[in-house]
Amino acid sequence: MSTAVPFLSVAVAWFVIFGIFLLIILACCCCCNGGESNDDDDYSKALHHLSLTLLILCTIAAIGGCAVLYSGQGKFRESTSNTLDYVVNQAQIIAENLRNVTSYFDSAKQLVNGIPLPLDLGSNIDDVKVKVTTAADSLSKKAKENSRMIHKVIDGVRLALVTVAAVMIFVAFLGLLFSLLALPGPVYSLVVIGWILVTGTLLLCAAFLFVHNVTADTCVAMDEWVVNPTAHTALDDILPCVENATAVETLLRSKTLTYTIVDAFDQIISNFTNVNAAANFNQSGPLVPLLCNPYIANFTSRQCEPGEVTFKNAIEVWKNYTCQVSSSEQCMSEGRLTPKIYNKLAAAVNVTNGLFHYGPFFVDLVDCTFARKAFSEISSNYCPSLRRYTERVYLGTVVVSAAVMLSLIFFIVFVREQWRRLHN
Repeated sequence: MSTAVPFLSVAVAWFVIFGIFLLIILACCCCCNGGESNDDDDYSKALHHLSLTLLILCTIAAIGGCAVLYSGQGKFRESTSNTLDYVVNQAQIIAENLRNVTSYFDSAKQLVNGIPLPLDLGSNIDDVKVKVTTAADSLSKKAKENSRMIHKVIDGVRLALVTVAAVMIFVAFLGLLFSLLALPGPVYSLVVIGWILVTGTLLLCAAFLFVHNVTADTCVAMDEWVVNPTAHTALDDILPCVENATAVETLLRSKTLTYTIVDAFDQIISNFTNVNAAANFNQSGPLVPLLCNPYIANFTSRQCEPGEVTFKNAIEVWKNYTCQVSSSEQCMSEGRLTPKIYNKLAAAVNVTNGLFHYGPFFVDLVDCTFARKAFSEISSNYCPSLRRYTERVYLGTVVVSAAVMLSLIFFIVFVREQWRRLHN
């Protein structure tokens, strides 16, 4: 807030000093026959021309400042909306991925229904699902609420800026017109109105300078956070990280499911479909290759062995090992997989591949890498335009304030000289 102190001081000083000046003029008008003299010597041609020239220049400056202000506020709103849309989109992607994982958990439970597997798919999975769903809903809701709140504030500021620009131009033109017509009364009334408007504009300028500096500080904080992430900072209000414990537990559970399901179905292939002695459905032909398990028993990564199929090609390869079956589910052609078993294996591949695919995603959640990437993107692609347009807005506000401030003084000087010129 200290960055806005100079403009706050100027606003207070302007309000007090110019207010005293107006009181003095009012007193002079009341005590000195309206403050106007019929003495020809009171009229100064040089002062008349100088004040008119400066008044025209101030009017032009006010118009230019209003144009910069109007253009800047539009660009600022557009840039802010783009940034907020990006943040909300990132939050939605994370939330959608979390919900996708819970759907894979459900698919895993349906997959093993009726098949005896050494796998606990009971309360532990349900507990993780509840935590993941809560985290997804919380992340999405918080990002949307923050975006909606910031949009509301920005729209309010935008309306104030547009109103100020329009009113300032109106005051400048009307004051110039009344001055040229030598109408002291309307000019003094506009001066009083302009005195209050300039004070408000200076306060608005102070507010927007504060916004500009907060934007710059936030972008710097993002850069620092990317280098040295810290939990529970003010940046959580922009894009909060998922609770670390939830991410770790979900990652571990997804690895457990992947390893155990692949291991269980590989045992079915080894101990059932590839064993001729157990020819329960008259299987024959080449042995079915095992599915490569991406993890070992402690859930660390492993390399595929020669002859194993991967998630990418397992379904296509296994299709070559299917047989045509009779109504009693007996193979009538060469092959070791009935369509029913093949479909189970294909479903197992889809589920485990989905869980394995989200492994890196959960790693990013654990150390909040997704937020680091998002903040880095904002800092690189969105912060420069935010800084540029907030600076343009407050500079436009400064120009308008200064131009109208000087115009009010020159209104008083010029209208007096114009009145003397016309009446002497």
